[in-house]
Parts: sequence; C-alpha cells; structure tokens
Amino acid sequence: MTSSSAGTGRADADQEAGHVGRLGHGSAGHFAGHQSAGHDSAGHDSAGVTWSGRELSASDFESDTGVADPALLAAAAQVADDPTSAAEETLLSALAGSRVLVPVVAAGERVVLPAGRVADNVAEMATPTILGPDGRRALPVFTGVEALARWDGAARPVPMTLDRAAQAAIAESCDVLLLDLGSDHAVVLRPSMLFALAMQRPWRPAHLDPHVLDAVARAVQGEPDVQRHTCEAGDHPGTGVMRIVLTLRQGLSHAEVEAVATRIGERLATDGELRVRVDGLAFRVTTG
Repeated sequence: MTSSSAGTGRADADQEAGHVGRLGHGSAGHFAGHQSAGHDSAGHDSAGVTWSGRELSASDFESDTGVADPALLAAAAQVADDPTSAAEETLLSALAGSRVLVPVVAAGERVVLPAGRVADNVAEMATPTILGPDGRRALPVFTGVEALARWDGAARPVPMTLDRAAQAAIAESCDVLLLDLGSDHAVVLRPSMLFALAMQRPWRPAHLDPHVLDAVARAVQGEPDVQRHTCEAGDHPGTGVMRIVLTLRQGLSHAEVEAVATRIGERLATDGELRVRVDGLAFRVTTG
C-alpha cells in the first residue's frame, strides 16, 4: 500500500512500449466514420494479399462513434476539480462497465515489398505505458477519440470495456490507470480503483469499505491498551490514504505506543484483500 500518486502529464513521465493483454493486429477496432488504412481499390492489403475469402468477426462496438459519455466526463471533471470521496465514488460508479479506448501503435518496422508496396514486418500492436516519477507504471485509457487524439494523434483506438482494460493493466504489472491523460479532467485511478474495476465490484473509499472496517477491527482485537478505534479519510484528498485513530490508555511509553501501532499494522499487512482496497495507511494516537 502506498499513498503516492502517479503524474498525469507527459512532461513528468517517461513513455515506453509495452504489450497489454496481447493485443493482436486484428484487435484494433474502427469507429463509425473512420476508415482503416492499408488497402487499395483493387481489394488488396498493404502486402498485396487479396481481401477475398477473409471473414471479419463482429465486435460489441461496431456502432460506437467514439464519442465520450457526457456523464462520465462530468464525473471526471468533478474529481479533477475536487477529489472528495463522494466525487470519486460517483466517478467509479459511472466507469463500471463503460467503454474506454486503449491507445495502440505499430510495434514493427516498415519494409518495402516488390512493386513498391509498403508493409509492416510484424502483425503485432503495442500500447504505450507511462512510468511515473514515483516509479509506478500506468496504462492510459481514454473516454473518447477526441481525448485520445489530443494526447497522441498517431495512436489507434482499441475499444474495450474498462474491466478488461483494468485486467490487462494488472497482467502487465501496471499500478494505476490514467484516465484522459493530457486533458483538463485527467484523473489517476489508484490501485484500489484498478482492482475494483478489474474484479467488477463496486469501489468504496477505504474508510467506508465494510471489508476494510472488519479487517481493522480484527487487527485491533487482543490489544488491551486500545480503548477504541475509528477509521477516517486522510488529510490529503485524492491519495486514498486511510487514517486509523487509536485511543490508548494513559501512561504508555513512546516505545509501547509504537509497539501497539506496529503490531496492528503487521496484522493488516497480511490481509491480501485489504491491501488491494487501501491505497495508503496512517495512524493517529490519542489517549483516553
């Protein structure tokens, strides 16, 4: 668990090519009004092979024009402007099951064939991943073709549901998703959000998540010096840090207080489900 957040601008991030979800050349979707390049009027592809006899399977996005959902844009703008827990929860609810565009670029080199035809020497596409200044890797996703073109006009859009994009990001060791990178409403979807989307379950702020609250209660059990505890949002909105407030009996030394917090933290660290639901953890100690 960490409380740092990935940068959302191209100026403070390095871009590298990575394969996400093993996207093949035939996976790139075309939106209504967009024609694919690489074929001629004679019915041949860029390698000179005839299109005759080929079968193209239907996708779930054939009628998609690539326009962003206005409600989704509004929810993202609200989080970008004021990342309260309520605003983030509204955004994640709007994102659940939504269509996003994953950018892909040609991964191979171009070669010149006989008769002057140009073709790629590989049939694989790659999607760029972003390495943030904190070392976390991110997958950029976009709500529509306008936002994608603003970020990189050469990238091709691959439409997919956001849960699939999140699953692919996790498979490629990405820590976060970057929504509409380069726009005024760009939002970092933190690890807890990434895993919730991938698992197709509702996202809750950690201090309101029943599983997290139960896990903290179990971790505090057996600590006779803890009189009561509460969970609350941390001081910095948008980081996902949850603060555990421990009320301890009076008279404990500094070393004893540290030992209590350490034992509780170690118990929480062994809960794998809690670790994907909490982006960061802090303690505050008071006395009864």
